[in-house]
Amino acid sequence: MINIPNYKNINAKTVVFDLNGTLAEDGIVDYETKKLLHKLNKMYNIVVLTADTFGTIKKEFEGYDDITIEIIKNTEEKMNKAKKYTPYIGIGNGNNDVEMLKNAELGIAVIGKEGCSVKALLSSDIVVNDIKDAINLLLNEKRLIATLRK
Repeated sequence: MINIPNYKNINAKTVVFDLNGTLAEDGIVDYETKKLLHKLNKMYNIVVLTADTFGTIKKEFEGYDDITIEIIKNTEEKMNKAKKYTPYIGIGNGNNDVEMLKNAELGIAVIGKEGCSVKALLSSDIVVNDIKDAINLLLNEKRLIATLRK
C-alpha cells in the first residue's frame, strides 16, 4: 500500500499497461524498459493490454512468462479487461486508454514520442514524458508521494 498524505491510499497489486505509444514505440519495447519491468514485477503483477497493432507482442515478451498479455479489440474490451484487475494502476497514452485510466486507483499518462491524447492526459493523476519515468515512479514510491501529496 502507498499512503499519499491528503490524497489517497493506493492498494493496487497490479499495473495495467497499454503497449503502443506507452510501453512500445512502433511495437518495439526497448531493452532498458524491459529491465525496469523485470524490477517492477517483483512488486506488482504486470498486465499488458493491446490490440497488437504492429503484431509484435509475442516476440517482444517472449520469455517473460510472469507478464500477463491480453489482446483486445476495442476500447470497451480494454476497459472491461482492466477492471478484472481492480484495484490497479493504469498507464497509457491514447483515447482508448481513457476509461482504463479513469478506473485506476492511480492513472499515469505517458506523453512519449507518439504523444498523448488530451482525454488521456485529463483522465490521469500524473503525466510523465517517458515510460521509464512512469515505471521509476512506482519503483521509488516517495516520488509519487512528493508529486501527489497535498
